[in-house]
Amino acid sequence: MDGTVQDLISRVRCLPVSSDSAGLIDQLRGLEELKAATAAAQAKVAVAFDLAQRREQAKAGIPVAEQGQGVAAQVALARGESPSRGGRLLGLAKALVAEMPRTLAALDAGRLNEWRATLVVRETACLGAADRCAVDEELAADTGTFAGAGDRAVVAAARAAAYRRDPRSVTQRAARAAGERCVSLRPAPDTMARLTALLPVAEGVAAYAALSAHADTLRAGGDGRSRGQIMADTLVERTTGTPGGVSGVEIQLVMTDRTLFQGDSEPARLPGYGIVPAGWARGLVTSGGKGGKARSPGSAAGGREPALDGPESPGSRTPAAGACQPAAEVLETEPGKQDFMVWLRRLYVAPGAGDLVGMDSRARLFPSGLRRFIQARDDTCRAPYCDAPIRHHDHVVAWHAGGATSLGNAAGLCEACNHTKENHGWTTVPRPGSRHTIEYRTPTGHTSHSTAPPPPGSPVAGQLVRATKLVRT
Repeated sequence: MDGTVQDLISRVRCLPVSSDSAGLIDQLRGLEELKAATAAAQAKVAVAFDLAQRREQAKAGIPVAEQGQGVAAQVALARGESPSRGGRLLGLAKALVAEMPRTLAALDAGRLNEWRATLVVRETACLGAADRCAVDEELAADTGTFAGAGDRAVVAAARAAAYRRDPRSVTQRAARAAGERCVSLRPAPDTMARLTALLPVAEGVAAYAALSAHADTLRAGGDGRSRGQIMADTLVERTTGTPGGVSGVEIQLVMTDRTLFQGDSEPARLPGYGIVPAGWARGLVTSGGKGGKARSPGSAAGGREPALDGPESPGSRTPAAGACQPAAEVLETEPGKQDFMVWLRRLYVAPGAGDLVGMDSRARLFPSGLRRFIQARDDTCRAPYCDAPIRHHDHVVAWHAGGATSLGNAAGLCEACNHTKENHGWTTVPRPGSRHTIEYRTPTGHTSHSTAPPPPGSPVAGQLVRATKLVRT
């Protein structure tokens, strides 16, 4: 690391804390200004790095259209951020340095923090370079225009200035925004989740109005649920087509046999959400999360026999202590609601290290079985600092470079990270370790490591290691 930066870090770490209240407030304000100045310096450094990488790529003969690929991912690694956020940070840096110098000066002086500078840049993204510079001059953020202003005031000012400068571009941006409609899922506290839909305003209002009207009708008929509960339940039922919204969907809840059968308190893991309490996980398995009653295999209505994943010999693999046997239960949900099956599939972990080494499956030797295993082992994208959902099951060492189609050479990645590792100068290789480990090497020679998260119940289950410190080798 650069000696000057290292010296600055050391001085901040050794900063003595003031002994009086007024002095403490002064220190807080000063440190906030230091953070803003650091963000401005990072923007300048990121732009300089982008230019340096493009020059090096040009010398290497990379076509102009492909130059700059992988730069955002390297910025993300250096800042300990996800690749997607690295792209946004690089875009912010370019806009500030090249087109909005007065906003950059305000950030450097501590008149704006990094988030509010981001808001100004975001609201002017639809403008051309000349118009953006003109808006930057109009706002004159470095003179204290936004002193005392909150986020909404900053957004309103930037948006109004952009509209005055080029109303047609703003209108076209609104029209293009419909193409960005999507649905996302984010964890919330207490085993809840936020299902969010980004929709054109007319469709969003119509969907909300329909749910609201339905809730009012049921409430008027004596339904004891709150209005919000009815709307949430209706959304799930209409989306899944199933009362309760669970039947027919594989959710791949991962827990230890001790948690399932012996009442152990070891938390479980729900892909797409994260860690969940042991009692909640047991409740989902034994009653579908609705307080229902479990029945033994073979006792389902109509004499149905649930299909089982057949047991297979683990060979030299060692199962976790008390590893459960393949089994299934058919769960009885609330009256009038559909029955559903719970499948139990054994996962084998290496004793001591906690590395996931095997899994029961009738199709274990086929690609679908291997993909299922990788999904269970990696949980989310294996790239350092990225926790996006797995979209690609990828060779760590590319197949065309001689990489084997094997578990040790496999990784679950999101689409963006899979493309990034194929850029010029990037290499990835498996490394020995107690759990599956991948070494990432960037074009600048820096390396970082990604280690598969331990499954619930392993001796190191509390160590959710994804990446080590970025170092130059």
